[in-house]
Amino acid sequence: MHDQYQPRDIEVAAQTKWERTQAFRAVEDAGKPKYYCLSMFPYPSGKLHMGHVRNYTIGDVLSRFMRMNGYNVLQPMGWDAFGMPAENAALKSGRAPAEWTYANIDYMKTQLKSLGLAIDWQREVTTCKPDYYRWEQWLFTRLFEKGVIYKKSGIVNWDPVDQTVLANEQVIDGRGWRSGALVEKREIPMYYFGITQYADELLADLDQLDGWPDQVRTMQRNWIGKSFGAEIVFDYDVASTGEAGQLKVYTTRPDTLMGATYVAVAAEHPLATRAAADNPALAAFIAECKAGSVAEADVATMEKKGMATGEFVIHPLTGDKLPVWVANYVLWGYGEGAVMAVPAHDERDFEFANKYGLPITQVYRSSADESFDATTWQDWYGAKDGLTTVNSGKYDGLGFEAAFDAIVADLDAKAHGTKRTQYRLRDWGISRQRYWGCPVPIVHCASCGDVPVPADQLPVKLPENVVPDGRGNPLARMPEFYETSCPKCGAPAKRETDTMDTFVESSWYYARYASPQFDGGMVDKQAADYWLGHGGVDQYIGGIEHAILHLLYARFFHKLMRDEGLLSGDEPFKNLLTQGMVVAETFYRDLPAGKKDWINPADVEVQRDDKGRTVGAVLKADGQPVVVGGTEKMSKSKNNGVDPQSLIEQYGADTARLFMMFAAPPEQGLEWSDAGVQGAFRFLNKLWRTVHEHVAAGVVAPYAGGELSAALKALRFALHSAIAKISDDYGRRKQFNTAIAAVMELLNTYGKTDTASEAGRVVAQEVLEAAVLLLSPIVPHAAEALWSALRPGTELLDQPWPKADAAALVQDEIELVVQVNGKLRAQIKVAKDASREAIEAAALADENVRKFVEGAPKKVIVVPGRLVNIVA
Repeated sequence: MHDQYQPRDIEVAAQTKWERTQAFRAVEDAGKPKYYCLSMFPYPSGKLHMGHVRNYTIGDVLSRFMRMNGYNVLQPMGWDAFGMPAENAALKSGRAPAEWTYANIDYMKTQLKSLGLAIDWQREVTTCKPDYYRWEQWLFTRLFEKGVIYKKSGIVNWDPVDQTVLANEQVIDGRGWRSGALVEKREIPMYYFGITQYADELLADLDQLDGWPDQVRTMQRNWIGKSFGAEIVFDYDVASTGEAGQLKVYTTRPDTLMGATYVAVAAEHPLATRAAADNPALAAFIAECKAGSVAEADVATMEKKGMATGEFVIHPLTGDKLPVWVANYVLWGYGEGAVMAVPAHDERDFEFANKYGLPITQVYRSSADESFDATTWQDWYGAKDGLTTVNSGKYDGLGFEAAFDAIVADLDAKAHGTKRTQYRLRDWGISRQRYWGCPVPIVHCASCGDVPVPADQLPVKLPENVVPDGRGNPLARMPEFYETSCPKCGAPAKRETDTMDTFVESSWYYARYASPQFDGGMVDKQAADYWLGHGGVDQYIGGIEHAILHLLYARFFHKLMRDEGLLSGDEPFKNLLTQGMVVAETFYRDLPAGKKDWINPADVEVQRDDKGRTVGAVLKADGQPVVVGGTEKMSKSKNNGVDPQSLIEQYGADTARLFMMFAAPPEQGLEWSDAGVQGAFRFLNKLWRTVHEHVAAGVVAPYAGGELSAALKALRFALHSAIAKISDDYGRRKQFNTAIAAVMELLNTYGKTDTASEAGRVVAQEVLEAAVLLLSPIVPHAAEALWSALRPGTELLDQPWPKADAAALVQDEIELVVQVNGKLRAQIKVAKDASREAIEAAALADENVRKFVEGAPKKVIVVPGRLVNIVA
């Protein structure tokens, strides 16, 4: 054993050994309980960032801990490899997305291996490879034939220059993020997953997920958004519309129908289109609406605009004519693309009505005798409870439920409305007019229509040698890709050139890891039932930013695969841990026009006060001041990232892992600290020196019984108390920072104890072996080397997790707190079975206590096992 801690040599040796012995290969074993630990797989962007390091270290610590506790552990890794970043990189570099992606995977895989993760690399999956996406194409065809996947026209953001659909976040101030062109709303045919068919089950099964954070379950409930309301039918006013017809709206507040004063429709609604035919101003306004965002979040915050169509519909209960307006806050893809406006009791409608001078009719009043003001919104206007109806004719004087039921009953009797349950959740549009994605396995035939590609002709391979030029989807300009023959009739046909949303690949990768080389289907059901049994993946780890879409889609996919007989169980992830972000200080200098030049922390010398607080900073290059910004998530935009590779090269992977686990609990944000990294490195050096000093004097068998001094008994008590606490920290609490702190405290106690005697050497061996085992999930490389020195000829990976010795936790002496007049004055040690009189005498004899007690005390209260309270 070298006398100095040398992380580079130690880590290379350990990783080489693990790879040679295939130490972390996972094989189904019915004789062991399984533990499937999965961290969300990375996009191969080019290099790891500290968020990756933290995420994967958390998973690795849990995996190694559970292995030591006798579980058969699976911890796989793969690559979420399709997506727009590869196409964007291709536009800049002229390299094919496939070439860029595979090169990044090679580099990032090397980085991941340098972290010493206990990964079964034989199960690696890469979603852009045909052996993976072949099976999602296969499932697509099955679901298409069953109607779970269907085709319909949908409204999208269309960039007329790049000739492509843009995601909502790619529309900036109404323009395409890359071309700068004014974005249009365009209706195009797209493929949809019928996720709403599973809405009730997705909602109900959230109650099964008691291993998920409540916050995430609440976010999913709100996204699914189950609501109870009514569908209401308004007849067209033929005199104004020129034709008979009906306008349908869905509302959760049919009880307010008597307060409806207008209806608003989306720009794409047939009523709007017809009204605009001879109204240039309305046509222009509709064009403006169509150029806006289709994102709900944007619609909620944008300025509400509208224009009257000059057409009317008939109120189904009163017969009054209600004007029809086109409004930019109504989306065509949601419900019927129309809303019933009740300005007095809906804040959005209230704002709109006041802006355009539309009637506002109060139909609820507060029992608190609060007055209604048609110019200023108050929260009680939109409430349900504690209000009664007014200005509602026969429905006056009713509460919410009574008004709801009475109005819906009358609508139903008139065949102009009915109760309906609706969801905020919409079917999942998966069509993307992009190249770097999984091809949609459909052939368009003039005679047969849309025909799924037969299973024996899958996969439909994506050509990998294409370099996009930014002009729409290159597949649509490649006859060699799209020209084919109809699988049904054999006539010439055209292959679909849309590719799938990349959320599709990440929705089922967890299941493919169970049998990644299986060639007979999406999964080998026997393997899937083993690894995904008892509730699915035992521990899933990833960022809170994936709380809704990814996790919802994965839950949906699991149910789809279950219903196809591919696997069992209702949910994919039994337990979920959402780790906090890695944040760091930011530094910048102001540039002209209000811009900032962000400076990397590595290029800055920080000035701190005696409490470690930042008080200033200068640029190392010129010694001149820089502005200290806020502490923010590490990002390229703020240039405040720390390169994991440079950290590993300087201090070693174990230091990076130890710092990440010690700086904060997993679910909280972690603030980057150079001092914290150096502190972690110092601790590992101390641990190394401590073991080296012991080993240099010769290793011995650990304690197996016999008489010990009081000091050595106290050391064993500290050890086994630490084992009990740390086991709970790892297992139940998942608080690794407190586990590390407990080991540090144990080593401090060890350092203060004389272990030079023969018995002391035996207890020292026990303490150091346990300390290495307790830290091994966090610092596996150092632990590997230290264990080899402490126990030559044995393997660290074969060792079980330490167990607390109940006998060691039985103390001969106990420590009691002594208070005088309620204030802590001393701590005394007494025999565990000491009498009340002996405890009282020991307390009064203590030197610190005597300073505050003159003469005989008024009262002495002994609380057994806890404290002595003296009233002087």
